[in-house]
Amino acid sequence: MERFFKKAATPLVGTQGQETNRKRTRLDPNSNFEVPSDPGLRPPISNYDPNDHDFVRTQYLLAGPRQPMLQDFPQTLFGDKQRRFNKAWYNQYPYWLEYSMQKDAAYCLCCYLFKAENREGGGDAFTSVGFKNWKSKKSLDEHVGGLNSAHNIAVSKCQNLMKQEQSIQTVLEGQSKRSQNAYRLRLTATVDCIRFILRQGLAFRGNDESEGSSNRGNFLELLRFLADHNVMIEGVVLQNAPSNMKLVAPEIQKDIIAAASVETTNKIMEELGDELFSVLVDESRDVSGKEQMAVILRFVNKQGSIVERFLAVVHVKETTSLSLKAALEELFCKHKLSFSRLRGQGYDGASNMRGEFNGLKALLLKENSSAYYVHCFAHQLQLVLVAVAEKHKRIATLFNTISTAQNTITASCQRRDKLRDERAAEIKKALVEGDISAALPIFSLK
Repeated sequence: MERFFKKAATPLVGTQGQETNRKRTRLDPNSNFEVPSDPGLRPPISNYDPNDHDFVRTQYLLAGPRQPMLQDFPQTLFGDKQRRFNKAWYNQYPYWLEYSMQKDAAYCLCCYLFKAENREGGGDAFTSVGFKNWKSKKSLDEHVGGLNSAHNIAVSKCQNLMKQEQSIQTVLEGQSKRSQNAYRLRLTATVDCIRFILRQGLAFRGNDESEGSSNRGNFLELLRFLADHNVMIEGVVLQNAPSNMKLVAPEIQKDIIAAASVETTNKIMEELGDELFSVLVDESRDVSGKEQMAVILRFVNKQGSIVERFLAVVHVKETTSLSLKAALEELFCKHKLSFSRLRGQGYDGASNMRGEFNGLKALLLKENSSAYYVHCFAHQLQLVLVAVAEKHKRIATLFNTISTAQNTITASCQRRDKLRDERAAEIKKALVEGDISAALPIFSLK
């Protein structure tokens, strides 16, 4: 009788059922979501909670495709010829083509974000496995396919998502013209206060930001000051703003600061353009004890002047030369800089920085022999003073005496006041005798 019946398919235990019912952790909207720098190491979109999919996709699209500009890509043997990834493909497929340095493979950003169920257009080759068939460039065109291909559908979904995220009309839909103007004025006041505090290098938060506090911190006090001197601003900020749209929350401040950082960095990269440049790197430790690397670009601008622009502070887990080089490569990849344009490097005298064989200097010289190393002049002066003091006792005694005198005088307010009084009497006497002129600085004695 069994031949007259069709058996029902038995679901596989422990595979799809568990995957579907698995509870995924929601992302914290207040935390900084970091997009993996290498497309070969990122988790599938399905690993995130379904409610977070559009947020994660937006962050990837804002970061853009990962397109490292390596001087020499790894080669793979195909038959009797060596083949490798061609960076000229970035120009042909700028919107979606990515390259993984870890896996030496190409990926499609759009298909990763909106992967179709079928395997049209290469399937997993451009989303999870990676495309490595460097001898067949036509496979990239086949992946793109026709107008209704899986790839072009994914591209269209990416474009629609970004239009939805970036549309001011979507954000302000349903609001009256008056509400829009009030929101714009409130946002402008908030941005102006944040720009001022950033430019002056001041702290934003206060110890007590409650309404009854006498000092609510630099940001809120500056916004209050601005409102006190502008009637229009006073009518739309702080207590006169809707409770759900005051634009003063710490999260709002961080978002605007991040936007200012992006705009500033973009301006620096626009100023640099395609010119050659040098890099200055120094490692330090912040107040929380985290190791970090400060990176500065030095180049000649379009007016012919040498300028130095602070690019970023990068957190590094270790200060070994390999870790610093990896962090520098990731930073260059993020801003689409190439080691082939590097013409100079400047560090201190630490062995991990200027080591002849395994230092950061040596590693970059292997990438580009034209990246000449110059020892930091400030550190050179310090080393010269130390070396001279060690060889000449009189110079060492001079610095020790100056240090002791400084510590003795600054440790007591009375001694400091007495020194000022003695100096003032000396200047007064010099003025009376005509040794100095009142128009000159008070410290210029003949």
